[in-house]
Amino acid sequence: MSRVVVIGAGLAGWVAANRLADNGHSVVLLHKGLGGLQLGQGSIDVFGYNPARVTNPIAAVAAASAPHPYATLGTGSVVAAVAYLKQLLPDLLVGDPEANYQLPTAVGAIRPTCLAQPSMIAGNAHDGASWVIVGLRRLKDFSADLIAANLSRTELPDGGRLQARAITIDVAARESEIDSTGLTFARAFDEPDFRKRFTAALAPQLKPGETVGLPAVLGLADPTAWSDVAANLGHDVFEIPLPPPSVLGMRLDQALRARALEVGVRVVPGVRTVAFDAKDRRVRGVSIATEPAPRSFTADAFVLATGGFESGALELDSYGQVHETLFDLPVTTVDTALFHGDYWGPEQPLFTIGVPVNASLQPLDASGARVYANLYAVGGILAGNAGWRDKTGDGVAAASALAAADAIGKERP
Repeated sequence: MSRVVVIGAGLAGWVAANRLADNGHSVVLLHKGLGGLQLGQGSIDVFGYNPARVTNPIAAVAAASAPHPYATLGTGSVVAAVAYLKQLLPDLLVGDPEANYQLPTAVGAIRPTCLAQPSMIAGNAHDGASWVIVGLRRLKDFSADLIAANLSRTELPDGGRLQARAITIDVAARESEIDSTGLTFARAFDEPDFRKRFTAALAPQLKPGETVGLPAVLGLADPTAWSDVAANLGHDVFEIPLPPPSVLGMRLDQALRARALEVGVRVVPGVRTVAFDAKDRRVRGVSIATEPAPRSFTADAFVLATGGFESGALELDSYGQVHETLFDLPVTTVDTALFHGDYWGPEQPLFTIGVPVNASLQPLDASGARVYANLYAVGGILAGNAGWRDKTGDGVAAASALAAADAIGKERP
């Protein structure tokens, strides 16, 4: 049984760690922070825009060309990753890789996404829908009036329109607390007594046939909270993501972490991986910053899932050079200036830079040779990965992590 070290606790890190453990490896996951899941929408984007809105994400994956990571990964890897995520989180993720949901955002726009939480699905926008958007007076990060007004004036992807109105109710998550966070409300919704008080206050203001849109705070630990609210109201209910930190994202992060621990992954949190040891083009170990001296972890293989520029895994120095900050891996270059002034124009060239890899997700040097035979790079650090623009970041993270884990299994059973 091989020993594998995974570095990073975003979606790519958790998928890789779980898959490696499922494949029989001994896995250690090192991470310095909470990872990006808790900043996200709580759903899985496979392909959202290309550049027009995408309705069939897998068809868009099949049409992707280099340097996009999907050109290397292929549709098979993405389909397998979607299936694996649904297997990992059967109570938290539903959806079809060939059909995007069209879900509302915290400003009343409509966004495409592939997998979503069951508590979000009643918000799949369609012509003729009648919605009531419910604000909580003590939750300042959610404007029911803004959301309802924007939704009412938005032409839907199918060409239709929906009706939306707004109401606001005042039910305290904590007595004597005027401004409460989304997390405070989520913990309150975990309690059946609070849910009863909330539904008793809301129910008289609803009209027959309306679907109820609520801020995404319907429980953190209790997966039945949203369905209990819906049953008590007698209306379909859906959650709308809030600005970060995201309760929906926290649910995914906690579930992936719990599942990894259940299958034997050793998680070492709050540590910064600062150095590595290599010989004969193989990584022998990595070191974390601890007192009084660094601590080392040796392994047969290593998975780099540290993200990109946003996490500090890629850095731009004062000379205009981009560096991968742990292994000093080669990165791609561009033939133009790194930035241009057209904000609404093409992608900034800087953000297409990343680590080039082969089909097994092993980093390559300028000649196309593997830099280290037992190192794999996944997720946001990959070259050509501008997932915030085309909404492919989650799909790339999950598919590359799964492909790397399976490649390790083939090469190091």
